[in-house]
Amino acid sequence: MPHPYLKAIKKTFAANADATIAKGAKAYLLNQFEFYGIKTPLRRQLSKEFYKTHPIEDHTELSTLVKECFSEPQRELHYFAIELLGYHKKLWSKKTLPLIEWMITHYSWWESVDSTNTHVISKFFLLYPEFIKEYTFKWNRSNNLWLQRMSILFQLTYREKTDTSLLTEYIEHCILEEDFFIRKAIGWALRAYAKTDSKWVVNFVKTHPQLSNLSKREALKHQ
Repeated sequence: MPHPYLKAIKKTFAANADATIAKGAKAYLLNQFEFYGIKTPLRRQLSKEFYKTHPIEDHTELSTLVKECFSEPQRELHYFAIELLGYHKKLWSKKTLPLIEWMITHYSWWESVDSTNTHVISKFFLLYPEFIKEYTFKWNRSNNLWLQRMSILFQLTYREKTDTSLLTEYIEHCILEEDFFIRKAIGWALRAYAKTDSKWVVNFVKTHPQLSNLSKREALKHQ
């Protein structure tokens, strides 16, 4: 039986569906996912109201609900699950890491993976830095491009807290990757850190001629 919370949020989303918006959203993501057709501001408003009135007190239940949401075809339910996990950070622990990895590697595309980073991954590692090296190293050496992307991007908002030795190591391991999403991630991570130390980023680009033109262009976009 579906989790009762899933049945409730599906009913709420269905009541706010818009076929025209759904068609456009589906096309934007290359027809990989179905949509109810709910614009982000309204979806977040509906979701936040739901989170507040339906608190979850147990990590196992939270994990089950997240996976059930992801098993549904509508992409808005995947976003709901990501933000649900972000909302319940009081339940986070080492047990959350396998769930994070599952979310990165299932029904994956750039927007869900990056949203998982924004709402969960980057914040999780700030709370539990003792797990950074073990897990992000594993992701970086993985054959899964989305795990690799997250190893490069998890520090995106860290600014002065950025571990540049780790960033260097992870970029250098992926520097010859031809995948667009890896190359974009490298450039994006460097561009973000340039807001904190532009000289470091400029020097990094100069001393790493193997960087793709896309990565270089992104890294130096505001220099």
